[in-house]
Amino acid sequence: MLSSRMALRRLQRIAVAPLSFTSGATTKVLRDMSTLPRVYVTRQIPPEGLKILQDSGQVQFELWDSDDVPVPRKELLQKVKGVDGLLCVLTEKIDAELLDAAGSNLKVVSTMSVGFDHLSLEELKKSRGIRVGYTPEVLTDAVAELTVALLLATSRRLIEATHEAKTGGWGTWRTLWLCGYELANSTVGILGLGRIGVAIAERLAPFKVKKFIYTDVAPRPELAKAINAEYVTLDELAKQSDFLSICCALTPETKEICNKNLFSKMKNTSIFINTSSHIRGGVVNQEDLYEALSTGQIAGAGLDVTVPEPLPTTHPLFTLKNCVILPHIASASYSTRNAMSALAANNLLLGLRSQPMIKELKL
Repeated sequence: MLSSRMALRRLQRIAVAPLSFTSGATTKVLRDMSTLPRVYVTRQIPPEGLKILQDSGQVQFELWDSDDVPVPRKELLQKVKGVDGLLCVLTEKIDAELLDAAGSNLKVVSTMSVGFDHLSLEELKKSRGIRVGYTPEVLTDAVAELTVALLLATSRRLIEATHEAKTGGWGTWRTLWLCGYELANSTVGILGLGRIGVAIAERLAPFKVKKFIYTDVAPRPELAKAINAEYVTLDELAKQSDFLSICCALTPETKEICNKNLFSKMKNTSIFINTSSHIRGGVVNQEDLYEALSTGQIAGAGLDVTVPEPLPTTHPLFTLKNCVILPHIASASYSTRNAMSALAANNLLLGLRSQPMIKELKL
């Protein structure tokens, strides 16, 4: 498993080396930058990825030099014309319009993301000969850590408490004021058991969790063994979980699977957490979640992913004290984001050399 700092060090070591030639003529041509493959980078990605591209000597690249504002669509369509490679992030829609604008030279799309719902897979599957790289696994540690942080902030009502302290609500000591729910002796449920789900459970185990349960499309005994988790039905997952962490992929079957039916089966003391960087918020019916939270059907929710993103500040979920919403920052650690950019850069260079990528999306 590629993960965090170890992943970054490994990716730095295996960064694609500059091509070497014995032919003086070939070397002379290679040094002429105009002959190198053209690449467009749609964002000011973290420095490790840019360094790999610069030091490789294999490409000439141009980038949208901002990390705050995505490249305007009109400019993106102009910049991709004739490029051999594209390194993008999840804010860019890679669809038929863009692929047609790029033209027949485009051979590699490398996305700095684990999710790929911004890529039109049907268009990429067509006879364009385009390969796709992506960046799974390296963000497992960061997402797991953020999940624990969000779970604790939600269950122990830390955002509420901070607000009360700042705004004068902190008065005399009260017996039940701002009381929350403990992990000790609790049952933690995981919807969709994969690398991230296992990593979350491993971090929660020292809090003296009594039992881990999970559901998936089928039992996953090898992964479950690592955390001593029990496979249960979705109904039982909802009924038994004191804390429910959502880690499943977004598919037609899981779209809005977290809905009124699921929330109605949960305990009124349960905490619902969704931090999966792969799925965004699509597995949750947010109107049903609002109803469950506002009526006390469940105790609280912590969300790092929503629909849409960003979630409008006027959305009803923002009015609830028992709902903590973060701006999709699960993978936001320096080591993880640098590892993602390094992996994306290596995928791009390897793809342009017609070699196996480190992580390639099989179309």
